[in-house]
Amino acid sequence: MTTLQKQMTTLSLALCTTATLAGGSAGMQEGMLDVNGASIHYVSQGSGTPMLLLHGYPLSGELFARNRDALANAGYRVITIDHRGYGKSTAPASDPGSLETYAKDALAVLDKLNIPKAIIGGMSMGGPITFEMYREAPDRFMGMILIDTLANPAGIVEQHLWKGMAQKATTFGPQSLAPELLKDMLTGQTRMNKPGDAKTLTDIVSQASVAGDVAGAMVLANRPDSVPTLKTIRVPTLILEGLEDTVYPPEFSMKMMQNIPNAKLVIIPGAAHAAIFEKASAANAAIIDWARAVR
Repeated sequence: MTTLQKQMTTLSLALCTTATLAGGSAGMQEGMLDVNGASIHYVSQGSGTPMLLLHGYPLSGELFARNRDALANAGYRVITIDHRGYGKSTAPASDPGSLETYAKDALAVLDKLNIPKAIIGGMSMGGPITFEMYREAPDRFMGMILIDTLANPAGIVEQHLWKGMAQKATTFGPQSLAPELLKDMLTGQTRMNKPGDAKTLTDIVSQASVAGDVAGAMVLANRPDSVPTLKTIRVPTLILEGLEDTVYPPEFSMKMMQNIPNAKLVIIPGAAHAAIFEKASAANAAIIDWARAVR
């Protein structure tokens, strides 16, 4: 990158941040960071104890739009990112994404923002990324939040499901995945009575790139067995689970709680796989109550 390009990138980041502060939520910063050959979009809101939240497949940091205000007002600096290939983030064709790359990207964002340690949480695919980050850099964790996710590797049926998602995104485009996923992300009641919620998630899904969708699907299909990692976790851990999650049902969360020392499990009624979005108020209350002891 030339000196002029670096100056333009810095100027673009500053303008983006200023615009957000002027027109968005108080204390919110937004920008792009050059990380490991990719351009990673991030949002940071609030001040206090840092809390990095990682989205699932095939979403973006906007999954947590309903959580930022409440958590920031409770005394946390909430950072969300779009994994490479999702939302506003981009990636080189040579490295569209992998479990290791997603983890390194997230750690590099913390470095860029001068955050040595944080509460780190992941939803769905964000869970395996969180485990990989912990294996790589456990000293960066103040606490861990696991949201509608699991530590087990994918079985044969699930492997084929994710490979099918990759094929469909390649053939019909990222937006084609929304109907396949929304039936599991939101409960039937929410889909019927709150069509705006379904539209919001559909719009987020549609923002992904084809390469990002394929890379993420392969991460989910080929994720390692993180069950042995659970007993090594030495930080306070909160497990959030939608009672009606059919992707990774509550039984998986219960097993994680039993294997992680100092873990707390909160089941959220009336929520499916996207519990953090569908029942944001309940999720926020659970996080704030748990995180009081993590400072």
